[in-house]
Amino acid sequence: MTDTPSVVQITAERTYDVVIGRQLLGELPGLLGAGVRKVLIVHTEALEASAAAVREDLLAQGYEALLAVIPDAEGAKSVDVLAFCWQILGQSDFTRSDAIVSIGGGATTDLAGFVAATWLRGIMVVHIPTTLLGMVDAAVGGKTGINTAEGKNLVGAFYSPAGVLCDLVALETLPRWDFVAGLAEIIKTGFIADPVILDLVEANAEALTAWPTADEHLWGVVRELVERSVVVKGRVVSEDLKEASLREILNYGHTLAHAIEQVERFAWRHGAAVSVGMVFAAELARLAGRLDDEVVDRHRSILGSVGLPLTYRGDRWEQLLAVMRRDKKSRGDLLRFVVLEGVGKPSRLEGPDPVLLAAAFAEISADAPTSRAVLL
Repeated sequence: MTDTPSVVQITAERTYDVVIGRQLLGELPGLLGAGVRKVLIVHTEALEASAAAVREDLLAQGYEALLAVIPDAEGAKSVDVLAFCWQILGQSDFTRSDAIVSIGGGATTDLAGFVAATWLRGIMVVHIPTTLLGMVDAAVGGKTGINTAEGKNLVGAFYSPAGVLCDLVALETLPRWDFVAGLAEIIKTGFIADPVILDLVEANAEALTAWPTADEHLWGVVRELVERSVVVKGRVVSEDLKEASLREILNYGHTLAHAIEQVERFAWRHGAAVSVGMVFAAELARLAGRLDDEVVDRHRSILGSVGLPLTYRGDRWEQLLAVMRRDKKSRGDLLRFVVLEGVGKPSRLEGPDPVLLAAAFAEISADAPTSRAVLL
């Protein structure tokens, strides 16, 4: 695989670069720029060594760099952790010309982005995602937020980063199930906009499930999957930063997925929930007369081929429905779903008949969680 980084440029309220490649630490000062004096590096304890390396490099470049250790996964996205980060910024006299660097997965990116958006009404943030999910989803697009007891990401802001470094080296040590969960968001972009992504996953499914790997060909496949997914998201975000219309297609599978995550108290990985959510959305579209059996079956075959779950326990429907009605994608009491009318042809389904919703859920119901879903 070539070591020359590729760059995807995204234009939102500001224009920024998503740099994709290997060994990208040297690119960070260029994204921060000469005007930045202080940098707060937000990371989890598991990424202490990576954060220390970034800090040493920034110190050598003349920056003042501090570290903020936050909880892992969704535990990072709380009001308490947000206040902890604000406290560091305040005690360290961070000004509008200073910056935040996030190192971690999607939860770290969401939290750090919201810290940056809210400190002094907005300071610079650069994301260094270390998971596949973070690279193709959370770090790109400018959505930031935290969770509350009432739901996931209900408090947040649209706030674009100054840049994103997708250093694929981080994937070398990514646990298999974290990698597989990230594939769900990649497959999503295939279904809504880029069929080549689906072809690539289908052709390499067995190898992808054996991650991590030393196979250079597969590394090339992963890099192309990341690039294509970022291009899809970048194109959508550039046209609709604040989710007025087009950007909603990026929520394909997410209405049910977010409900599953909340009902499971975030014990499920996001990608696992999105996988089930996409199968549900496909069944819903089929029952509404919008999608043919072949595309519905392709959902199950592709997602299942890489080890993602396809079903969820049937005794939770009323709980899930109640959570979905509170979802930020709803309008009043009107449930809204992104559905497909074909591969690469997303549309909306608003206020579907409750009988239709229940029938679609019946198609993905299981008596109890599968062992694979539990692992994910």
